[in-house]
Amino acid sequence: MSSPASAQDEDGFQRYLVTLRQQALSEGVSARTVDAVLPTLTLNTRVIELDRAQPGSNDTSTSFSPFAPYREKHVDAARIGRGRAVYARQRQRLAGIERETGVPESVMVAIWGHETNYGSYTGNFDLLRSLASLAYEGRRRALFGGEFIAALKMIDRGVPRERLKGSWAGATGNPQFLPSIYLRVARDGDGDGRADIWGSEADTLASIGNYFVDAGWRPGQPWGVAVTLPATFDRSGARNQLISPRCPRVFARHTGWRTMAEWRAMGVTPQGGSWPANDVQATLFEPDGPGATAYLLTSNYRVILDYNCSNFYALSVGLLADAVAS
Repeated sequence: MSSPASAQDEDGFQRYLVTLRQQALSEGVSARTVDAVLPTLTLNTRVIELDRAQPGSNDTSTSFSPFAPYREKHVDAARIGRGRAVYARQRQRLAGIERETGVPESVMVAIWGHETNYGSYTGNFDLLRSLASLAYEGRRRALFGGEFIAALKMIDRGVPRERLKGSWAGATGNPQFLPSIYLRVARDGDGDGRADIWGSEADTLASIGNYFVDAGWRPGQPWGVAVTLPATFDRSGARNQLISPRCPRVFARHTGWRTMAEWRAMGVTPQGGSWPANDVQATLFEPDGPGATAYLLTSNYRVILDYNCSNFYALSVGLLADAVAS
């Protein structure tokens, strides 16, 4: 039996759905879709609890954890092996996507591997119920209300209601796109007329490639290079003097931009592979601190950060991509 408080919340949620209905209709969602979905929704207090448990965005702590344990978990032999199998299976199609987009085949595979371990876990929350509940809670109403309406538009576009399962925060499918991202970049990669990021490997990879194009990927540049610093390296002279308006804690750990020629003149040497062109700009990042492997990171690394603004995430995607392609 519901407690008075939960009953009150449910009543408030149902009243809020009236507002969402009006907003959806005003943004072009069909009455057929709205009337089919909204009567099925009830408040999901679990997703509200999960959202409230997220770390605060105003955390200004300068402490950090080492990258090595994260890398061992996310760039492990099993994930590399499965990625190589996908790479081999979809090689012909991937090559076509790379020719069209300039995004390396291995990077597309690595995003899929990192997001859902190649589709092995994509989430089982009802997206529409979750997004409506989070919008009702109000802390990030504009975000979640907008994503709820985008999910309704997906149904209008032909996505079956039962496909709309995913994370508690609204990400869905193999690449874990939010509904608004799906509407913007999802692509048909196998020519069947649908952008099926849940059941089609080809559509999943084509959509990831299109996401990266949309985010500004520069063809012909690597995401980064593992490097060794000389013992005399002057870290204070390379420090970044700017504060990024986006993800400041992530970018605070990077140096300022230098060309590859400038880094080489400072004694920085690659640990393997090819050195990018002299005029390619990069920042320096030491994820495990001085004395461990460092990385020179190009603007394409920041495109990976657009997917998930975490240094450990972006580094793991890059390293997984390199391992899959090797």
